[in-house]
Amino acid sequence: MSLLLFSVLVAAPFFLKPYGIYLLSLWVVMTIAAIGLNLTLGYAGQISLAQGAFVGIGAYAAALLTTTGWPLWSAFLLAIALSLAIGWLLGYPALRVQHHYLAFVTLAFATLVYLMLRNEEWLTKGVYGVPNIPRPTLLGWSTKAPIPFYFFCLGILALVSAGTWWLVRSPWGRAFTALRENALRADSLGVDTRRYTLMAFAFGSALGGVAGVLYAPLIQFIEPTVFNLNLSLSLLLMVMVGGSGYFLGPFLGAAVSVLLPEWARFGSDALYLILYAIAVMVLMAFCPSGLLGLSERVFKR
Repeated sequence: MSLLLFSVLVAAPFFLKPYGIYLLSLWVVMTIAAIGLNLTLGYAGQISLAQGAFVGIGAYAAALLTTTGWPLWSAFLLAIALSLAIGWLLGYPALRVQHHYLAFVTLAFATLVYLMLRNEEWLTKGVYGVPNIPRPTLLGWSTKAPIPFYFFCLGILALVSAGTWWLVRSPWGRAFTALRENALRADSLGVDTRRYTLMAFAFGSALGGVAGVLYAPLIQFIEPTVFNLNLSLSLLLMVMVGGSGYFLGPFLGAAVSVLLPEWARFGSDALYLILYAIAVMVLMAFCPSGLLGLSERVFKR
């Protein structure tokens, strides 16, 4: 199934118009961010409403560096280092508070990042945003056109997917799952729940930063409004709709959230958005484990 999905993703841009390729690239970027949130929420059970803020940190790192002549790889390194460090620090409140209290803490952090992006004009250019963000040239191969940049994003997604696949099946991944299922029992069995809680936030946040580094050259213009709380809620929706704690959940959830609303356009904008919202509410009401959880229940019968 993975090989079939990969073949479809490789062939798809050659049959799409530029806007379709842009949507597919956006799906790739949002999938990477959702994979990070799935690590924190789905595997480790730590609620976070700050993933959109880490996408913003990565996007601004890419925009500010590449528009002053630095290569995109320097932005990747800076975004990963910043997101890892901040995500690790953000994990400390999770050691003291849980559930909706933790959600409020991460919500406050996301609001803080948004206000800094909007008001610290000397660094982020404030509401004016950062225009003319270049796309990278790799070993003489320009990604300026839509299709080459899509394949560049797809290559990063493949690396992120392979790394996440290894991580969730490693002792670290099993420790994350033990932390999600029952932190007290995991602690009694010798799992260092304090360290793995911090790691879950750090790794998930770093992938948010990676997604942001790709988002900036995809759009080629960024401004703070994109990275407000709505983006964090959208990423949370992707993880929940696809299936929290399932490896393919972020892929499916991002497709439902990014691609389906555009491809389902018919009639007025309001009508398709209403139908989309009703479908999501029905799914969450009757199958909180998401689409993959629903398919698992159907096949078990």
